[in-house]
Amino acid sequence: MRHSGRRHHTRAQRPPYDRGRSDPYRSSFDEKRSCASRSYRSSYSERSTDTPHRHRLAYGNKRTDTRRSSYDEGRTHSSRPKRKQGGSPMALWAKRLGVDRRLVVLFTVLIVLCLCVVGRLVYLQILRGPALAEEASNNRTNEIVLPAKRGTIYDRNGNVLAMSQAATTIYANPNQVSDKNQAAQILYDVLGGNKQDYLDILNQDTTFAYVKRKVDPDQADQVREKLSDSDIAGIYYLDDSKRVYPYGALAGQILGMLGTDNEGLTGLELYYNDVLSGTDGSMTLETGADGTPIAGGISETNKATDGSDIVLSLDIDVQTVMENTLRNAPKTYDSDSASAMVTNPKTGEILATCSTPFADLTDPDSLTNDELKLRMVSDIYEPGSIFKIITATSGFMNNTFTADTTYDVPVQIKVGDDYVTDSVKRNAMRMSVRTVMERSSNVGAILMARDVGAEQFSSTVKSLGLGQRTGIDYPGELAGDVADYDDYTSMTLSDMAFGQGLAVPQVQMVQAVGAIANGGTLATPHFLIQKDGQDVTWAAKGQVCTPEVSQQISDLLQDVVAKGTAKQASVAGYKVAAKTGTAQMSSQDSGYAKGIYMSSLIGYANADDPDILVYVGLNGTPHFAESSSSYMFSSIMSEALKDEGVPRAS
Repeated sequence: MRHSGRRHHTRAQRPPYDRGRSDPYRSSFDEKRSCASRSYRSSYSERSTDTPHRHRLAYGNKRTDTRRSSYDEGRTHSSRPKRKQGGSPMALWAKRLGVDRRLVVLFTVLIVLCLCVVGRLVYLQILRGPALAEEASNNRTNEIVLPAKRGTIYDRNGNVLAMSQAATTIYANPNQVSDKNQAAQILYDVLGGNKQDYLDILNQDTTFAYVKRKVDPDQADQVREKLSDSDIAGIYYLDDSKRVYPYGALAGQILGMLGTDNEGLTGLELYYNDVLSGTDGSMTLETGADGTPIAGGISETNKATDGSDIVLSLDIDVQTVMENTLRNAPKTYDSDSASAMVTNPKTGEILATCSTPFADLTDPDSLTNDELKLRMVSDIYEPGSIFKIITATSGFMNNTFTADTTYDVPVQIKVGDDYVTDSVKRNAMRMSVRTVMERSSNVGAILMARDVGAEQFSSTVKSLGLGQRTGIDYPGELAGDVADYDDYTSMTLSDMAFGQGLAVPQVQMVQAVGAIANGGTLATPHFLIQKDGQDVTWAAKGQVCTPEVSQQISDLLQDVVAKGTAKQASVAGYKVAAKTGTAQMSSQDSGYAKGIYMSSLIGYANADDPDILVYVGLNGTPHFAESSSSYMFSSIMSEALKDEGVPRAS
């Protein structure tokens, strides 16, 4: 067998070759295989594109493709497609650092927890710290008020009207009281009251409770001794003060009452509360869980600043006579109530005032609103015929008439749809202004007012302060109801001429008539004359009429006492100028009540240079009681003139 020059070997006979050198046999085979593979891949790709999805899954999962396997094995590492870098940032970070991703997660969780703890601490320590500290402090401290000593109230002569006296406030820590029933019995035996009330206090679930405030110190000592003998703890004592009234119920409406916290509730105690009360102190004690004070614990005391003393214009002797005079007036004269006021018309100082029923400050639990009300200030009434003083003043100020100017006064005169007559029947007659005032003629007063004119009349009324608060230093003053000139109707002028068609508190009439009496100066009615040892000045509101007009009115009113309706108001040895008044009372339904009147009298002495002005009123009385107010006026005026040392007229 001939052989060519090329040497042929079987695979088994092929010699080994160097891996670094090319193998002609392998190279030829690989090239053929590569071509076949590329051909197959192209064919496979075309076929797989058209093959349904389910067939591709079956084709790829259940059949073994030796050609694909050969292709995959034939691919070099460098020819395979690279996988894209992916995953979470935490995973990438962990991979770059060469750290296990689970450790990174754990570390992150720990950081978040730490931030939460720090945030909570910041919230508690910085944001909520002060509030929580205060709450904690409140839970372990008790603050006890140390009341300031309230200022003393004196009358114009130095008599004590109201003062603060030492007292003891008893309080308890119910959690410390072992035998509550026995403790309640002791408290009841010494302090009185109701045993069950004390037992209810001691059974409270608290560390502090008031047992009784403002107890007499002697009673407090008895309680302390008996509880000590019974070995009962948990009851404590605190120095306090209470208001006492040396004159009892006298001037109760003026002075007013206090609450349990020593704050004024009514009267001058309320009006001058800031002056009298001072500033309370406090004592703070640190206590344990059961409320027991901790020895050496926090203890802070702020001393109280006592209140200031005040001196009033009141004269307690005049006040006494006034109250005694009015006390039985409602029963004696069949009236609903009575009221009165005494002033110095030159200064506006109030020497005495009251209204029935009286207020007994020594028994505060029994007081009613009617008793605490000073009607001179807080109620309004139609003034009635005493308002004719204003009508006459208006005419004199405007030179409309003189005391001797005369009018033809008919029996009646039409006002609106009604007719007005005098209270005393008479025939038509010619009257001078002097006679109109002496007889208190309603018809004559209407003629006088119409002669003045609505505009001038309204101006006079306003200048005298009617329909406006006087500024009296007493709470609850009303302004009243007085029409402005722009609101006048065809009836307003005629009605107001004799004191109807308006309503004012009686203190306004006192101020207005006082100005006319003193020469024309409008002075504010007031009580306070000294504070902290210094005189208090009340400025005048202005000149409302001339001294000449004042003298003309005084002459008219002296004639009313000498020859007119106020004869019973005279006081021996003094020149008294006065005017009576009887006003109809309004009905609850409408219009005026029949047979019910407001009877009043206002006057001053000595008439030429008055130092005393007195007003007396009976509310809701029969018509005949006009003389009754005159008798009361005379009694009060006599005492005031004597007490103030007013010399007799020459």
